[in-house]
Amino acid sequence: MKQIITCIGLFMLVNTAASAKVILPAVIDHNMVLQQKTNAALWGKARPAAKVKITTGWNGKLYTVQAGNDSLWHVSVSTPAAGGPFSITFDDGEKLVLNNILIGEVWVCSGQSNMSMPVKGFRNQPIEGSNDLLMNAKNSRIRLFQVTRQSSDRAQFDAKVLPWEEADVESVSEMSAVAYLFARIIQEKLDVPVGIIHTSWGGTRIEAWMSAAGLQPFASVKVPAPGDGVKLNQNSPAVLYNAMINPIVGFSIKGVLWYQGEANRKNYQEYPQLMQAMVADWRKRWNCGEWPFYYVQIAPFKYDNDKRSAYLREAQLQALQLIPNSSMAVTADAGKELSIHPPDKMTVGKRLAYCALARDYGFNLLPFQGPVYKSMKINKDTVDLTFDHAQNGLYAGAKDLTLFEIAGEDKVFHAAEAKITATGIRVRSDQVKNPVAVRYAFKDWFTGELYNTEGLPASSFRTDNW
Repeated sequence: MKQIITCIGLFMLVNTAASAKVILPAVIDHNMVLQQKTNAALWGKARPAAKVKITTGWNGKLYTVQAGNDSLWHVSVSTPAAGGPFSITFDDGEKLVLNNILIGEVWVCSGQSNMSMPVKGFRNQPIEGSNDLLMNAKNSRIRLFQVTRQSSDRAQFDAKVLPWEEADVESVSEMSAVAYLFARIIQEKLDVPVGIIHTSWGGTRIEAWMSAAGLQPFASVKVPAPGDGVKLNQNSPAVLYNAMINPIVGFSIKGVLWYQGEANRKNYQEYPQLMQAMVADWRKRWNCGEWPFYYVQIAPFKYDNDKRSAYLREAQLQALQLIPNSSMAVTADAGKELSIHPPDKMTVGKRLAYCALARDYGFNLLPFQGPVYKSMKINKDTVDLTFDHAQNGLYAGAKDLTLFEIAGEDKVFHAAEAKITATGIRVRSDQVKNPVAVRYAFKDWFTGELYNTEGLPASSFRTDNW
């Protein structure tokens, strides 16, 4: 019933805007959150050459902008520290007033099905603790906005959406669990309003989320030309960017959360460069700085045992070196052998929140990254490995380390004995007298065993490039 009401409300708003001549994109609406302490973008359509006056309720400041011959206008408004609710008035002779606007922190959340998975879960696939989350969902300082599934071979001005809503049982039930859990933590720790813009689609490749311009360096990717008659689907290059990203581009944000990769296992070789190109292109188009880009490494799952998911996880690890102001949440211990949609989304939300709190919100001493392989030293039949992000050492609980493998020049890997030492990990095998390479958890399915003492897991990794 609530969705019907919100759809009616959106219909009335569009009609009000049309009669007032000022037309706003769906992302600029009642109940929205604007990024604090910045120059926040507002835009829309009016009569060609019409003057539009915008008054911001938090300071009474008046901005005047003129629509172009294409009817488009764009203005940036100065936002204060977190607070609200406020109103914004748009006036080209007839007024349009948006109410219940908060100022706070805004994050865009995108990707494929593990980002899409709502708090209520998928059919026969639950979210751990969902009922408790829904019982405690009501919070007027968390605002949720969702772009619904759509595709296009042309960049769109606007999108079909579930409009901005305050967090409650109904809105949270339909929201991405990862996005909501992240928002809940950030809102609680900072005590400021948080807005989430969720735009994702299960089973989709990264190429679909990239613009045609962003895909130009990749000769193997053929972007469909507008109106060329090619049958499109959700994985056609650029079509999700056009329909589900372009309508929100420019809305001032703190950063982006990304959970995607399973659909690109077959072309893992170019995935780091695709990620790098996508982020660079999005940042350029958003035009509000080199915002943080935090992403989730795909979780272990029993695919088809060809190790392509291990190579994809490696590609995601490599992307950290290519993308400035990025960080990765490792989920090596949070997968589900027979479910590609693991129910433990709290761990994912927490690890993304660690990244944001430590890197962006002043929690400077909060650890946010698990051990990362640094170097190896071979001494006869033994290999010593060292790690970054393990200042206080490594930890495996009361368990033996069973996921290490070691190989000689024949490139045949054998299960290895692995022990935590004062400086890292020591690895050996009776079957390999002259080791040259080590791998850890380099397979489709496993449960991570190696952590730093802060409880953050290591990614699967290898020392070779075979």
